[in-house]
Amino acid sequence: MARRIAAGAAYGGGSIGLLGAAAVGLVLAEVQLAKRSVGGGTAPLPPRGDGLYGLAFGHSDPLLLGVLGDSTAAGQGVRRAGQTPGALLASGLSAVAERPVEVRNVALPGAQSTDLERQVTVLLADRSRTPDVCVIMIGANDVTHRMPPTHSVRLLASAVRRLRTAGAEVVVGTCPDLGTIEPVYQPLRYLARRVSRQLAAAQTIVVVEQGGRTVSLGDLLGPEFAANPREMFGADNYHPSAEGYATAAMAMLPTLCAVLGLWPETDRLDADRDEDMLPVARAAATAAAEAGTEVTGARAPWALLKHRRRRRLPEPSPTTEPAPSPSPPPSPSEVRRA
Repeated sequence: MARRIAAGAAYGGGSIGLLGAAAVGLVLAEVQLAKRSVGGGTAPLPPRGDGLYGLAFGHSDPLLLGVLGDSTAAGQGVRRAGQTPGALLASGLSAVAERPVEVRNVALPGAQSTDLERQVTVLLADRSRTPDVCVIMIGANDVTHRMPPTHSVRLLASAVRRLRTAGAEVVVGTCPDLGTIEPVYQPLRYLARRVSRQLAAAQTIVVVEQGGRTVSLGDLLGPEFAANPREMFGADNYHPSAEGYATAAMAMLPTLCAVLGLWPETDRLDADRDEDMLPVARAAATAAAEAGTEVTGARAPWALLKHRRRRRLPEPSPTTEPAPSPSPPPSPSEVRRA
């Protein structure tokens, strides 16, 4: 199914439905129940995480990290800039590279893949400075708004292609597993998981084909969410908490470091961690089912499936807080709930 979605996107195919009419009718009642439960709390507007991190290493020659996507990329659900994914990744990159990292976050809460073109345009507007690496986290709103998956992955492929053409490395956190949301019950939970994973696998295929890498977010990266949902989800039972974002960032950081050459790459695969070289479509499906898995292109049509060791994030300190940013905060009309 993931390969069909990706092929449909590549060749301009129409919608490939993931849920039949009978299945939709079956879960209508549960959808309404979930809507009453999800968002019952109040998620604060995401703080502005733009700025310079790792000031202990100076202010000159910073790496430039671009962050694109939806409310998860923006960091909705936390109250401090240092708790957002961009800030966490910047702090980790700074510690490994031993140089400052500048964050430009153009993600928008509520965004679907249709907004990626605008976000890429904003990020690349300054022609004097191309991002060294970009992180994209997108897909959940495509599922909840029933966007045709072929259209969704076509838009993502276009965004990755533009960023790669500009000279930026790209790491995509694929569609999270919406079946992990606590108020969602069976059979909606099963169907949400199935649709999320199929979209994540299709995203992996098109990203790898465009020269990017993916990390599967899956059930938001690990058994921690299943074991401690009340600690890992925020007040609205939908967005991650500070602990949840830290868990996600720890899983993505090794891939960011690898793509920037901050430690040596090797084609040697670790059998003890179930790493393998597989056809791209099979690697994508495997990664979608196992959170925290990296997929990177090899010799076409093959891809490397890796489970990198997670890196501990540096403890928050004054040197990892962002420098003041001149960018004004978004107005309430610009921010939509994811």
